[in-house]
Amino acid sequence: MNIDLTDTTSSQINAALVQARRAVGSAVGMVLTLVIVTDEGNHYDALKAASEASQEHPSRILVVIKRPGRSPRERANARLDAEVRVGGDVGNGETVLLRLHGELSAHAYSVVMPLLLPDAPVVVWWPEEAPGHPADDLLGTLAQRRITDAASTEDPVAALGLRARVYAPGDTDLAWTRITPWRSVLAAALDQKHAAISSAEVEGEEYNPSTELLALWLADRLGVPVERVVSPGPGITAVRLNVADGVICLDRPDGSLATLAVPGQPDRHVALHRRSTAELIAEELRRLDPDEAYAQAVRHGVGQLHKRPGQAQAVPAAQAAPGAEKPTRKAAAARAADGEQGKPEKKSGKQAEQPS
Repeated sequence: MNIDLTDTTSSQINAALVQARRAVGSAVGMVLTLVIVTDEGNHYDALKAASEASQEHPSRILVVIKRPGRSPRERANARLDAEVRVGGDVGNGETVLLRLHGELSAHAYSVVMPLLLPDAPVVVWWPEEAPGHPADDLLGTLAQRRITDAASTEDPVAALGLRARVYAPGDTDLAWTRITPWRSVLAAALDQKHAAISSAEVEGEEYNPSTELLALWLADRLGVPVERVVSPGPGITAVRLNVADGVICLDRPDGSLATLAVPGQPDRHVALHRRSTAELIAEELRRLDPDEAYAQAVRHGVGQLHKRPGQAQAVPAAQAAPGAEKPTRKAAAARAADGEQGKPEKKSGKQAEQPS
């Protein structure tokens, strides 16, 4: 059921939600409120991804679309238009599109606050341009989790550097979510091959933030130098871990099927497809606690990663305590597994292939 409201208020929107629930006979079973902050041109894809994710996580989805206006008259005209959707294509929950016109676009917090589900967690997602400090943004202060996407920015690597500087518990980025399958496969491989790791190499597209984060994660977890190599892509194309008797290699040249080669073992094929935004959002909604593995990775030497085509970049190893032994594959696997706890496989949503 769809209800269109023009020049409305938050209280009228709440009344429309109750009316729509009664009309379609649905019960209130939402587990969280997902606030999407976007613009008119990008809201369709973001809403589609969130609606697909709501099949797994029934949510009240609030889409905040700011329309400040171009002329002085438009900017001075404060108006709230809304569209309430319950049932049908919106998934297992409720959707409210909020169009904030004129001066009201600067006061999204006051509009969203009365529409939050009582006693339910809040997640804020910026699919495109995110504030410089998400945790200090007024909408960000409402949320237990704040989701950004460095891949959507003009300079993804610079965006990672900013995320590292302003990180607050609850922050995460879809560039990190995209490497969950890579981390899982590599952690499993390290658990099978107990040998000292001397160095590592991560190969991927030049401006791919997921490639950068995977290199940072390995450098932080393994405590060895990690070389960042630029490739044509798509996304991440290979990871190589150097051991005494050869190389553990996870190679994915086509963005779909990967080959895992471990010295002394037969090669294996691993499904490592590039996931949609809906899958990524569904993964992030599975956990609402701070992601410490992401925090450690994004803070680990992020400013030293950016390189031009044909160049390799060494990511410095984590500082080892005096007298500490070189990490073995078994120890590395244990550390990697610690970083994976609470981070299961996810489902995603922007229908275009995502850079990972």
